[in-house]
Amino acid sequence: MGAKKMSVTLLRYTPDPQEIVAMGAKLCYSGADIESLKYGIESRDQAPFLERLLDLGHLSPIEHASFTFGIEGVSRSLLAQITRHRIASFSVKSQRYVPARPAARTAGKANPAAPEGREDTAGEEVFGYIIPPRIEALGPEAVRLFESQMRQIQTWYDEWVERLGKNGESSYEDARFVLPNAAETKMLVTMNARELLHFFTLRCCNRAQWEIRALAREMLRLVKPVAPVIFSKAGPACLKGPCPEGEMSCGKSEEVRRDYLNL
Repeated sequence: MGAKKMSVTLLRYTPDPQEIVAMGAKLCYSGADIESLKYGIESRDQAPFLERLLDLGHLSPIEHASFTFGIEGVSRSLLAQITRHRIASFSVKSQRYVPARPAARTAGKANPAAPEGREDTAGEEVFGYIIPPRIEALGPEAVRLFESQMRQIQTWYDEWVERLGKNGESSYEDARFVLPNAAETKMLVTMNARELLHFFTLRCCNRAQWEIRALAREMLRLVKPVAPVIFSKAGPACLKGPCPEGEMSCGKSEEVRRDYLNL
Protein backbone atom coordinates (compact mmCIF):
# COMPACT_ATOMS: atom_id res chain seq x y z
CA MET A 1 0.00 0.00 0.00
CA GLY A 2 2.13 2.90 1.20
CA ALA A 3 1.31 6.48 0.14
CA LYS A 4 -2.21 6.90 -1.22
CA LYS A 5 -3.97 9.67 -3.14
CA MET A 6 -7.58 10.78 -2.83
CA SER A 7 -10.13 9.27 -5.20
CA VAL A 8 -13.82 10.29 -5.28
CA THR A 9 -16.60 8.68 -7.32
CA LEU A 10 -20.25 9.72 -7.57
CA LEU A 11 -21.77 6.24 -7.25
CA ARG A 12 -25.50 6.94 -7.20
CA TYR A 13 -27.90 9.86 -7.13
CA THR A 14 -31.64 10.50 -7.27
CA PRO A 15 -32.75 10.18 -10.92
CA ASP A 16 -33.69 13.55 -12.43
CA PRO A 17 -32.90 15.30 -9.14
CA GLN A 18 -34.04 18.75 -10.26
CA GLU A 19 -37.44 17.46 -11.40
CA ILE A 20 -38.15 15.76 -8.08
CA VAL A 21 -37.13 18.95 -6.23
CA ALA A 22 -39.46 21.02 -8.43
CA MET A 23 -42.27 18.53 -7.82
CA GLY A 24 -41.83 18.73 -4.07
CA ALA A 25 -41.82 22.52 -4.12
CA LYS A 26 -44.86 22.88 -6.41
CA LEU A 27 -46.85 20.29 -4.51
CA CYS A 28 -46.86 22.64 -1.52
CA TYR A 29 -48.90 25.21 -3.48
CA SER A 30 -50.87 23.10 -5.94
CA GLY A 31 -54.27 21.42 -5.85
CA ALA A 32 -53.36 19.09 -8.72
CA ASP A 33 -52.98 15.35 -8.27
CA ILE A 34 -49.50 13.80 -8.35
CA GLU A 35 -49.74 12.48 -11.91
CA SER A 36 -50.86 15.83 -13.32
CA LEU A 37 -48.17 17.61 -11.35
CA LYS A 38 -45.54 15.16 -12.64
CA TYR A 39 -46.62 15.67 -16.26
CA GLY A 40 -46.54 19.47 -15.92
CA ILE A 41 -43.05 19.44 -14.45
CA GLU A 42 -41.61 17.02 -17.02
CA SER A 43 -43.04 19.00 -19.93
CA ARG A 44 -41.45 22.35 -19.01
CA ASP A 45 -37.99 23.72 -18.20
CA GLN A 46 -37.82 23.97 -14.40
CA ALA A 47 -34.57 25.99 -14.26
CA PRO A 48 -36.21 29.44 -13.69
CA PHE A 49 -38.48 28.03 -11.00
CA LEU A 50 -35.59 26.32 -9.20
CA GLU A 51 -33.45 29.46 -9.38
CA ARG A 52 -36.26 31.45 -7.76
CA LEU A 53 -36.75 28.73 -5.15
CA LEU A 54 -33.07 28.86 -4.17
CA ASP A 55 -32.96 32.68 -4.17
CA LEU A 56 -35.91 32.70 -1.76
CA GLY A 57 -34.12 30.24 0.53
CA HIS A 58 -36.93 27.68 0.27
CA LEU A 59 -34.55 24.76 0.69
CA SER A 60 -36.58 21.93 2.22
CA PRO A 61 -37.67 20.55 -1.22
CA ILE A 62 -34.06 19.99 -2.29
CA GLU A 63 -33.73 17.43 0.51
CA HIS A 64 -35.59 15.01 -1.82
CA ALA A 65 -32.45 14.69 -3.96
CA SER A 66 -29.61 12.61 -2.53
CA PHE A 67 -26.10 11.74 -3.69
CA THR A 68 -23.82 8.86 -2.71
CA PHE A 69 -20.03 9.10 -3.05
CA GLY A 70 -17.32 6.46 -2.87
CA ILE A 71 -14.26 7.99 -1.23
CA GLU A 72 -10.83 6.44 -0.74
CA GLY A 73 -7.27 7.59 -0.24
CA VAL A 74 -8.25 9.89 2.65
CA SER A 75 -6.97 10.00 6.22
CA ARG A 76 -8.57 9.15 9.53
CA SER A 77 -8.05 12.84 10.28
CA LEU A 78 -10.51 13.66 7.50
CA LEU A 79 -12.92 11.05 8.83
CA ALA A 80 -13.07 12.89 12.16
CA GLN A 81 -14.02 16.08 10.31
CA ILE A 82 -16.58 14.81 7.81
CA THR A 83 -18.58 12.86 10.40
CA ARG A 84 -19.33 16.15 12.15
CA HIS A 85 -21.82 16.67 9.31
CA ARG A 86 -24.54 14.70 10.99
CA ILE A 87 -27.27 14.93 8.32
CA ALA A 88 -25.47 12.31 6.29
CA SER A 89 -24.96 8.55 6.14
CA PHE A 90 -21.53 6.96 6.44
CA SER A 91 -20.12 3.47 5.89
CA VAL A 92 -16.43 3.34 6.79
CA LYS A 93 -13.75 0.66 6.50
CA SER A 94 -13.27 -0.73 10.00
CA GLN A 95 -9.89 -0.83 11.72
CA ARG A 96 -11.38 -3.40 14.07
CA TYR A 97 -12.32 -6.01 11.46
CA VAL A 98 -9.83 -5.13 8.71
CA PRO A 99 -6.17 -5.51 9.74
CA ALA A 100 -3.71 -2.72 9.00
CA ARG A 101 -1.43 -5.24 7.35
CA PRO A 102 -1.67 -5.48 3.56
CA ALA A 103 -1.22 -8.67 1.58
CA ALA A 104 2.33 -9.83 0.94
CA ARG A 105 4.04 -8.14 -1.96
CA THR A 106 4.22 -10.09 -5.20
CA ALA A 107 7.85 -10.77 -6.13
CA GLY A 108 9.15 -8.53 -8.89
CA LYS A 109 5.94 -6.51 -9.10
CA ALA A 110 6.22 -2.75 -8.71
CA ASN A 111 3.94 -0.97 -6.28
CA PRO A 112 1.51 1.23 -8.29
CA ALA A 113 1.11 3.58 -5.29
CA ALA A 114 4.77 4.60 -5.44
CA PRO A 115 5.38 8.07 -6.94
CA GLU A 116 6.78 8.08 -10.48
CA GLY A 117 10.53 7.65 -10.59
CA ARG A 118 10.78 6.25 -7.06
CA GLU A 119 10.09 2.71 -5.94
CA ASP A 120 8.35 2.41 -2.60
CA THR A 121 10.78 0.25 -0.62
CA ALA A 122 8.10 -0.51 1.94
CA GLY A 123 5.66 -1.25 -0.89
CA GLU A 124 3.01 -3.70 0.14
CA GLU A 125 4.54 -4.09 3.60
CA VAL A 126 2.93 -1.06 5.20
CA PHE A 127 -0.63 0.16 5.70
CA GLY A 128 -1.98 2.87 3.37
CA TYR A 129 -1.29 6.42 4.54
CA ILE A 130 -1.68 10.02 3.41
CA ILE A 131 1.33 12.34 3.13
CA PRO A 132 0.39 16.00 3.80
CA PRO A 133 1.33 18.30 0.89
CA ARG A 134 3.43 20.54 3.14
CA ILE A 135 5.59 17.56 4.04
CA GLU A 136 5.89 16.59 0.37
CA ALA A 137 6.90 20.18 -0.40
CA LEU A 138 9.88 19.83 1.94
CA GLY A 139 11.44 17.45 -0.58
CA PRO A 140 12.40 13.78 -0.99
CA GLU A 141 14.34 13.56 2.28
CA ALA A 142 11.32 14.70 4.30
CA VAL A 143 9.10 12.22 2.43
CA ARG A 144 11.52 9.39 3.15
CA LEU A 145 11.54 10.32 6.84
CA PHE A 146 7.73 10.33 6.93
CA GLU A 147 7.59 6.96 5.17
CA SER A 148 10.12 5.45 7.58
CA GLN A 149 7.95 6.62 10.47
CA MET A 150 4.92 4.91 8.90
CA ARG A 151 6.94 1.69 8.57
CA GLN A 152 7.94 1.96 12.23
CA ILE A 153 4.28 2.34 13.20
CA GLN A 154 3.49 -0.74 11.12
CA THR A 155 6.13 -2.62 13.15
CA TRP A 156 4.56 -1.47 16.42
CA TYR A 157 1.10 -2.45 15.18
CA ASP A 158 2.31 -5.91 14.16
CA GLU A 159 3.99 -6.36 17.55
CA TRP A 160 0.75 -5.61 19.36
CA VAL A 161 -1.26 -7.93 17.11
CA GLU A 162 1.26 -10.65 18.02
CA ARG A 163 1.16 -9.89 21.75
CA LEU A 164 -2.62 -9.83 21.71
CA GLY A 165 -2.74 -13.36 20.35
CA LYS A 166 -3.18 -12.79 16.60
CA ASN A 167 -6.85 -13.46 17.17
CA GLY A 168 -8.62 -11.38 14.53
CA GLU A 169 -10.84 -8.52 15.65
CA SER A 170 -10.04 -9.00 19.35
CA SER A 171 -6.39 -8.28 18.50
CA TYR A 172 -6.96 -5.61 15.85
CA GLU A 173 -9.33 -3.54 17.99
CA ASP A 174 -6.57 -2.77 20.50
CA ALA A 175 -3.53 -2.86 18.21
CA ARG A 176 -5.12 -0.07 16.12
CA PHE A 177 -4.55 2.39 18.97
CA VAL A 178 -0.98 2.94 17.75
CA LEU A 179 -2.09 3.82 14.20
CA PRO A 180 -1.78 7.50 13.17
CA ASN A 181 -4.26 10.04 11.83
CA ALA A 182 -2.38 9.60 8.53
CA ALA A 183 -3.75 6.04 8.15
CA GLU A 184 -5.82 5.74 4.99
CA THR A 185 -9.50 4.91 5.10
CA LYS A 186 -12.34 4.33 2.64
CA MET A 187 -15.98 5.28 2.98
CA LEU A 188 -19.36 5.65 1.34
CA VAL A 189 -21.06 8.96 2.09
CA THR A 190 -24.65 9.92 1.26
CA MET A 191 -25.95 13.46 1.65
CA ASN A 192 -29.07 15.18 0.39
CA ALA A 193 -28.67 18.30 -1.74
CA ARG A 194 -29.44 20.70 1.10
CA GLU A 195 -26.77 19.19 3.33
CA LEU A 196 -24.34 19.21 0.41
CA LEU A 197 -24.88 22.95 -0.05
CA HIS A 198 -24.14 23.45 3.65
CA PHE A 199 -21.10 21.14 3.42
CA PHE A 200 -19.73 23.06 0.43
CA THR A 201 -20.27 26.41 2.16
CA LEU A 202 -18.10 25.35 5.09
CA ARG A 203 -15.55 23.00 3.53
CA CYS A 204 -14.80 24.72 0.20
CA CYS A 205 -13.63 27.78 2.13
CA ASN A 206 -9.89 28.54 2.01
CA ARG A 207 -9.96 28.46 5.82
CA ALA A 208 -11.00 24.79 5.81
CA GLN A 209 -8.30 22.15 6.35
CA TRP A 210 -6.58 21.24 3.07
CA GLU A 211 -7.75 17.62 2.81
CA ILE A 212 -11.45 18.12 3.41
CA ARG A 213 -11.34 21.23 1.22
CA ALA A 214 -9.95 19.13 -1.64
CA LEU A 215 -12.63 16.50 -1.02
CA ALA A 216 -15.45 19.06 -0.99
CA ARG A 217 -14.21 20.65 -4.20
CA GLU A 218 -14.11 17.28 -5.98
CA MET A 219 -17.58 16.33 -4.72
CA LEU A 220 -18.91 19.66 -6.01
CA ARG A 221 -17.24 19.10 -9.38
CA LEU A 222 -19.04 15.75 -9.66
CA VAL A 223 -22.56 16.92 -8.72
CA LYS A 224 -22.62 20.14 -10.74
CA PRO A 225 -23.28 18.43 -14.11
CA VAL A 226 -26.02 16.28 -12.54
CA ALA A 227 -27.95 19.16 -10.94
CA PRO A 228 -26.50 22.35 -12.46
CA VAL A 229 -29.19 24.73 -11.19
CA ILE A 230 -29.18 23.43 -7.62
CA PHE A 231 -25.39 23.68 -7.40
CA SER A 232 -24.87 26.72 -9.65
CA LYS A 233 -23.89 28.94 -6.71
CA ALA A 234 -22.50 26.20 -4.46
CA GLY A 235 -19.15 26.74 -2.82
CA PRO A 236 -17.69 28.83 0.00
CA ALA A 237 -19.80 31.53 1.66
CA CYS A 238 -17.97 34.35 -0.14
CA LEU A 239 -19.63 33.31 -3.42
CA LYS A 240 -22.93 34.66 -2.15
CA GLY A 241 -21.84 37.63 -0.04
CA PRO A 242 -19.08 39.05 2.13
CA CYS A 243 -16.63 36.64 3.75
CA PRO A 244 -18.00 35.58 7.16
CA GLU A 245 -14.51 34.91 8.56
CA GLY A 246 -13.89 38.55 9.49
CA GLU A 247 -10.29 39.22 10.50
CA MET A 248 -9.44 35.57 9.72
CA SER A 249 -10.48 35.93 6.07
CA CYS A 250 -8.02 34.67 3.46
CA GLY A 251 -8.45 38.00 1.65
CA LYS A 252 -8.95 36.28 -1.70
CA SER A 253 -12.73 36.49 -2.15
CA GLU A 254 -12.62 37.75 -5.73
CA GLU A 255 -10.16 35.06 -6.77
CA VAL A 256 -12.24 32.37 -5.03
CA ARG A 257 -15.45 33.56 -6.74
CA ARG A 258 -13.86 33.36 -10.18
CA ASP A 259 -12.46 29.93 -9.43
CA TYR A 260 -15.71 28.35 -8.26
CA LEU A 261 -17.98 29.96 -10.82
CA ASN A 262 -15.74 28.41 -13.50
CA LEU A 263 -15.51 25.00 -11.80
